[in-house]
Formats: sequence, structure tokens, C-alpha cells
Amino acid sequence: MSIDPEALLSAALSAAKYAYSPYSQFCVGAAVETASGRVFMGCNVENASYGLTICAERVAIFNAISQGDSKVVAVAISSEGAAYPCGACRQVLSEFGPEMQVILGDSDGQFSERLSLKDLLPKAFGPDFKKE
Repeated sequence: MSIDPEALLSAALSAAKYAYSPYSQFCVGAAVETASGRVFMGCNVENASYGLTICAERVAIFNAISQGDSKVVAVAISSEGAAYPCGACRQVLSEFGPEMQVILGDSDGQFSERLSLKDLLPKAFGPDFKKE
């Protein structure tokens, strides 16, 4: 399967339009592509109780999981400054696609960088560490 980074980044940019970020004013959109070729989107959703805020990457992943698609091959993230995913998102992404590609773009949809999740989270803790 060939990942179309521009199309995935465009989906992430579209998702960012729905971000609920009244506290940080930092809108983020994400789109994940699964092994089946389906694309799932998510945006960040903030909460007055800051710890209950959820990032766009996790919303996109959870959308895929909730619709029965759990093998992620790529994620695109659109945000001001083309920010990298936070540590919690890196860990969740790793659970469902340790080999995935990460595509970063800014809030105008301009491509910034493409790298492997393993570059962002080397030596990740994952399902292989479960005790039998």
C-alpha cells in the first residue's frame, strides 16, 4: 500500500477546523490511515479541567479502533508550527502501529516533515512486554 502524504495531511487540516481549543487557542487536526486504506480523523478537544483534554492524534486513533480498524500505517498531524505529537500520543500511536509513518504539516497545510514513529519513540513499551 502506498501512503499519499498530501491527502492524509489535507484530511488532518480539515479535522483541525473542528478543534475545540478555547483555552490554548492551539488547534490540531490528525488523520490516521489504516492497513485497510481507510482514513480516520480527529481534532483536539480541550476541557476546563485541563487533565481531561484529549489530543487530535488519540481522537483519530480511537475513531479507527471504535470502527474496527486497529492497524495504523500512517498518521498526519496539522498544527501551528508543525508540532510533534506529545509523549502520550506517541505511546498510543505505538500501540496500534509501531512501524507507522508520521507526517507533519503546519496550520496552512504545508508539509514539514515525514519520519518513522520509531524515530520519535525509540525503544517503546508495547504489547510485547505483556507477561503471559
